[in-house]
Amino acid sequence: MQSMEQLLAGMRKHGASDLHLKTGINPHYRIAGRLRKIEGQTFETSEEIEKMIQPMIPEAKRSVYDERGSVDFSFRDATHDRYRINVFRAMGDTNVAIRRVNADIPSYADLHLPDVFHDLVEKTFAGLILVGGVTGCGKSTTLAAMVEHINATRPVHIITIEDPVEYAFKPNKAIISQREIGLDVPDFHEALRFMVREDPDVVFIGEMRDQETMLAAIQAAETGHLVFGSIHTQDASQSLSRILEFFPRSEHDFIRSSLANSLAAICCQRLIPAVDPKIGRVPSTEVLLADTTVKEKIRRDEDDDLPAILSSSADSGMHNFTMSLANLIEKDFIDLKTAMEFAPNREALMSKIKGIEVSAQSLVARLKT
Repeated sequence: MQSMEQLLAGMRKHGASDLHLKTGINPHYRIAGRLRKIEGQTFETSEEIEKMIQPMIPEAKRSVYDERGSVDFSFRDATHDRYRINVFRAMGDTNVAIRRVNADIPSYADLHLPDVFHDLVEKTFAGLILVGGVTGCGKSTTLAAMVEHINATRPVHIITIEDPVEYAFKPNKAIISQREIGLDVPDFHEALRFMVREDPDVVFIGEMRDQETMLAAIQAAETGHLVFGSIHTQDASQSLSRILEFFPRSEHDFIRSSLANSLAAICCQRLIPAVDPKIGRVPSTEVLLADTTVKEKIRRDEDDDLPAILSSSADSGMHNFTMSLANLIEKDFIDLKTAMEFAPNREALMSKIKGIEVSAQSLVARLKT
């Protein structure tokens, strides 16, 4: 049976993003988005998994699993690789999900993000920037790239509140204070209560998970801080709906007004299999920038108009998933078949692709004359 050190080494060797341990089956790696079984090893009992994982759990969190049936923590191995680990109980058995976090914080170019991500962070000094997407879509990595950009360019104080800390930032031009839930502070509520007293310029909240977290983020953004956070949503419109769901309907007008004052952007992403196996996956993105028109739509409860704004504001950097997929095809990052599988509207995507082809043919014709 392989040791935990060998299983983690296998993640590095095979380029796996995740490792899953579950009683009664073989361990599995997730490679390029797909689960692959590790042959020759099965955990027969939960005790075998617990014996392997127990030394990795921080002392302060060892009672959490017994009390709550789930615990999150980060771990650094002998090679200094970092991992985000969740141990959880399912049908009475112990399961483990381990996410490998690259030691180096990637750049926008490394992640193949569109230029609007760079421009947004470069030009925004106060406000709320949310990154949305499903679990495993790269939200944390995109946010880390944004925070690292600020770290490299601005003499500011950055506070991160995470559960757990994923990327360890090294202070550059900025001072960075990273607080991990369960180790440095009991919970998000406690961390957020004292956040403003710690003199931050930039705040990164690992996850917008409830009313108190969201309200603290909005209020910090309204008072002149630049606030980053992740939210588990599919697209920009759903992100706005999710924010409102945190609050009773009687407070929606107030929250809409506060968002209109504080929101800078909602950036959502999905990972799409790339043509080049060396790249693995590339992000398809949707970016809603809170310009004057968007703010007014949010304030007036006219969210239904936002998709039309997204599809007609490409010059500003705003775009929807259809436009992003067409752009990825044009750049040869993904093929048409893959794009169609992930397209929110296949007819709209085909129309966009044909539009690109017509523009390209017109350009060639002009160059020949």
